[in-house]
Amino acid sequence: MKSITLRYFDGCPNWKVALERLHEAVERAELRDVLIDLERVETAVEAEAVGFRGSPSVLIEGRDPFAREADPVGLSCRMFVTEDGPQGAPSVSQLLDALQES
Repeated sequence: MKSITLRYFDGCPNWKVALERLHEAVERAELRDVLIDLERVETAVEAEAVGFRGSPSVLIEGRDPFAREADPVGLSCRMFVTEDGPQGAPSVSQLLDALQES
């Protein structure tokens, strides 16, 4: 079973778009044995403890394929460079690539 965690915080609405795109990517990849776990990060202390690089953060098998070492840790909305320009969530194709690489 492939484990996927979507970390978010309530102050950022982009996690909902990321979740929709993640479901679409899983469907396109024809993955059957997938568990998507939603993990809300509520405080700066918790963000620091889990290395939260902003909302949304997608972890596939515990690894964030979109994280860069320079990304700050904390309660913030995250931006992604997609084929359609900067967006608040990875594109379906980026998620599909990340799923297939893991």
